[in-house]
Amino acid sequence: MNTAYAVAPQAPGALGTDVDQREILRYLDALITWKDRRRTELDALDQAAMGLTTPLEQHAVTADVTLSMTLWQAVCERLELLTATWDSGRVGESERRRITTLIWGSLEQVGSRGSGQALAVSLPEACRLSDSLASSLRSRLRLDGTDPDVTGRLRSLRQTVERVADQVALIPAGRRDSAAQVYLALDARLDDITERVQRGADVGGLIAPLEARAAMTERDLIVAASARAHARVDHARATREANELSARGLAVRALAERARQALSPAPTLGIPDVTALGAIPADPDELTAYLSKLERVDRALSMAQSTYAAALARREDLITRAGRLRDALREGSDARAAMSGLVAQSQVLIDTSPTDLTQLEALVQAQETFARTMGVSL
Repeated sequence: MNTAYAVAPQAPGALGTDVDQREILRYLDALITWKDRRRTELDALDQAAMGLTTPLEQHAVTADVTLSMTLWQAVCERLELLTATWDSGRVGESERRRITTLIWGSLEQVGSRGSGQALAVSLPEACRLSDSLASSLRSRLRLDGTDPDVTGRLRSLRQTVERVADQVALIPAGRRDSAAQVYLALDARLDDITERVQRGADVGGLIAPLEARAAMTERDLIVAASARAHARVDHARATREANELSARGLAVRALAERARQALSPAPTLGIPDVTALGAIPADPDELTAYLSKLERVDRALSMAQSTYAAALARREDLITRAGRLRDALREGSDARAAMSGLVAQSQVLIDTSPTDLTQLEALVQAQETFARTMGVSL
């Protein structure tokens, strides 16, 4: 699209799909152009924002200028990964699928968590949001000239409001009312301004506030959509991990029961039951806490598994050493006669369930020491 300002290019494919190399090349070229043009625009917006004369005016645009810069930086970082994966066109199917995953997957962190600007959006969403913010800032800072193109601004506003409608439609029906009311208010206000223009009225002072409201609404809806997407991913992850931990828990409990039946003394570590955590929550904050609990269950299961497995392995090692000693004693030898009592005691312990590991280890060590003293090669 040939415009006076940078416009986000159309991204190819979908998450993880394979697309034609020519489409990828076209997108990368267009994205590089978009990045360079947007950087120039952002420099101009930043300069204009610093030139505002009142703190109130500065505060009104500083947050959006900062967010715009942050979005641009995030796009640049993802573009570096795309370019590296593209490798001057030396790509096969797996690399092409990796590229669409990088395009449509979430940007790790746009902004700082806790700053109110922590976004987790895809690359195309970040570019479109940057377009919307830049358009709003240009209007509010009057960078389009003292006599702006009202028709063009209204057309751009209509596009923003329609994007807002698209975002509202993505919200689950039960939680859509407040966002729908905001959209209806924006739409009605835009219709009112458009009618005023058709009647020949001066609307110069009415458009900028509506542009700002529309841009902020679109940003908030994109952030909310991203949060919902992350919540779905986290819920799926929690479901998968809970199922895995449940299966592991059953296996570790079986291992522990084996140890208790075979060993004395047996370890006494507790084995957590992931089902005790209850149902997987839907609330994002509760889900984050639930995932933290799953991590603790995972660590506890790993420790229990290694402890019980080590105890059983200790028994097997002692049995192996006792067998090696018995085999090393030649029939009729003095060593065999001298150690027969110890060998018999060891075998009794091995055949007894649960096996007293403390006594068995003492007997095996005594036999090994005696055998070395008698010159028996182990």
